[in-house]
Amino acid sequence: MRTVPEWIGKTDDTPVPPHVRVRVFERFNGVCCECGVKIRGRRWVCDHRKAIVNGGENRESNLGPIHEACDRAVKTPRDVAEKGINNRVRMKHLGIKKRKGRPMPGSRDSGIKMKIGGGWERR
Repeated sequence: MRTVPEWIGKTDDTPVPPHVRVRVFERFNGVCCECGVKIRGRRWVCDHRKAIVNGGENRESNLGPIHEACDRAVKTPRDVAEKGINNRVRMKHLGIKKRKGRPMPGSRDSGIKMKIGGGWERR
């Protein structure tokens, strides 16, 4: 059997070509990466084992076959949760704070200035 160079997508949005899907399916012997059940005549997707949004790469070594149902029910929600955690940690390290609510009226952040005589004016 000849060796074939690993497929690497030009961009993160590049779809996986059919011949690469076949190689990925055969590399895993047709077994779902998520639940470990053999894929027999069911719909499956070529999923990134480490999601691109979480630092994974769009390359053949990061792909694995997964049932479409497993992808929707387990893998995608887990990737979204991990993305949220990564973003919160990154924002904390960069010192970016999320506003907790509307600013108190009359404070400098509110855009309204309270005058000594009891009136209000826009800043």
